[in-house]
Parts: sequence; structure tokens; C-alpha cells
Amino acid sequence: MPELPEVETTRRGIAPVLEGRRITRVAVRERRLRWRLPAGFEAALEGSQVRAVTRRAKYLLIGTDRGTLIVHLGMSGSLRVVSPALAPKLHDHVDLLLDSGRCLRFNDPRRFGSLHAVAGDPLAHPLLRALGPEPLSAAFDAAYLHTRTRRRRVAIKQLLMNASIVVGVGNIYASEALFRAGVRPQRAAGRLSRAEAAGIVTAVRRVLGAAIKVGGTTLRDYVNADGMPGYFRQKLYVYERAGQPCRVCRTTIRQRVQGQRSTYWCPTCQR
Repeated sequence: MPELPEVETTRRGIAPVLEGRRITRVAVRERRLRWRLPAGFEAALEGSQVRAVTRRAKYLLIGTDRGTLIVHLGMSGSLRVVSPALAPKLHDHVDLLLDSGRCLRFNDPRRFGSLHAVAGDPLAHPLLRALGPEPLSAAFDAAYLHTRTRRRRVAIKQLLMNASIVVGVGNIYASEALFRAGVRPQRAAGRLSRAEAAGIVTAVRRVLGAAIKVGGTTLRDYVNADGMPGYFRQKLYVYERAGQPCRVCRTTIRQRVQGQRSTYWCPTCQR
């Protein structure tokens, strides 16, 4: 699933192409996404001018002079800037054609992604209004995380993946951040010291920042706005490295299912 670095990489790729441009036509080839596109979807966007492309958690917000298009890439979705003359492929479901002569194309083989054209405040939308702070913002600091972990029995990895606590820290980056912080993913969140909370905050920021710089992590389906994969996979310390030696201490990396997701850790480097 595309996580925060992949979504931010996409935002940076499409923003220069979309901002200031007018959407001349919307072509929908498949309405059955995670939520079916309503009959008025095209009319809500056609003729509008894009003012800004921003991100909230794993959602892209394409703000126009009429409202906002909220985009979630789901498990396999991607947005690519292409020529309108390029023939659509099987899973190319929606095109936004621009007055510049370019096209923003939404592709999603599994159709778990979603598009929502909203007229009001996008942050008040049900998908966004209950989200926690951004992990790269000042609001996500050691004091905040330590406070939110008090008297919590849930494992720290699962807490980091809870979007009401902090957004955008999915399975890959939670595993990698906890390795860098030296904290085992199974540790009860309530047992973390303030210093450990500070270490986790720093590690989350560094991991996400590093992944954004190299375009995210491609494990299966993700490509950026230019159709290129992300390269953070080459920098992974534990994720999907079960049975391999730790890059730091050479201890064998372990794996277990935690909260229905695979978890990876080094039994020596993480306590």
C-alpha cells in the first residue's frame, strides 16, 4: 500500500503540472472504486481551476476554485502525468484533462482507491476529520507521544499505525523507525520512557524524510507520477528481511504476525 512517503512523492510530482491549470474534461472509464463515483462527479470538476495540491495523511487534496478533489491511492493506486494521446490501459480508470494539453491519469488494479469531489472544507470530510497530527509536524513531538502512550497496553508498533494518534506511519515505516529507535515492536506502549518516546519521534521523522528523498518504497505496485519506482527498499534494515543478518549486528532478523500485519525486528538491536 502506498504510504506517506509515496503519497508525498506523488504530490510533489503532480503539483507543478496541476497548479494554475484548468480541468477541461474528466473521463471516467470505471466508476466502481472503493466508493462508487457519483453521477455528478465529472460536472463537479470540469471547468474548475486548480489552486493547490496538498496532502493530509495518505490523502492527496487537489484544491480548486470550486472545491477539493480528495484522492486516496488505496492498495495499488497511482497517479501519472501522461499525454492524452496515450491509450489507456486496463486499470486506467479516470483521467483529468488539463488546459495545458496534459493529462493526470488514475490507475488502480485492485480498485481500493477512492476519489471524492467535495465542496466544503476538505478537512471536515468524514475521512479526514478524526486524523491525528502529521508525523513531520511540530505537533508530533516526544511530549505528545509519551502522553498518548500512558496506560496503553497496545504494542507500540500498532499504536504508531493508528491514524488517530499519528498519520501516515504504515507497516513499513513503523518497523523501520522502531529498529532505528532500538525499541521492539511488541513493547507495550505504556511502558515507554519519555526518552524512548523522543527516540521514536526522531526515528519516524528520519525514516519518512529519507524515504521521501528517494521517492518512497516500491515493494510491488507503486510508481510515482513519472512512472518510476521508489528506491527506499534498498535502505530497509528489517522490513521483509526475515532470516537475513541484521545490517548492524548480524543477528538474524525475526518476523511475526502482529495485528494481522507482518512485523520484523532484530532481537539484539531492539529492546
